[in-house]
Amino acid sequence: MANSMMEKKAQWITTARWIYWTVTLLFVSTMMVAGLTYLAGAPFNVEGITHLGYPIYLLKILGTAKLLGGIAILQGQFRTLKEWAYAGYTFNLLGASASHALYGDPFVKTLTPIIILAFVLISYRQWKTGWM
Repeated sequence: MANSMMEKKAQWITTARWIYWTVTLLFVSTMMVAGLTYLAGAPFNVEGITHLGYPIYLLKILGTAKLLGGIAILQGQFRTLKEWAYAGYTFNLLGASASHALYGDPFVKTLTPIIILAFVLISYRQWKTGWM
């Protein structure tokens, strides 16, 4: 019986790790690609940020933060840095959603950051279980 419980726990830990890495890589790659396009000053990003009334230079700040946040989440050495990166992504995505909602953009533009935030929160929860 004890052997069966240990096997079930080992299987769950393996499954939890798969969930963590799958969800984490999905949202981190999304955020890091967004960071690169922000830094490159892609026309659709410039149009999107000016549409909301923000200055263009904000793309450089957010792009740098998104890239550094992705690196911080993928590394395993500095737990506090990783915690702050999760918090930064959370603030960024909540702010993006609020900006679109308060500007009066279509619901889908408000919902997209919330969907990405769900991945961030699932990843964070899986990481905090301590099995990673």
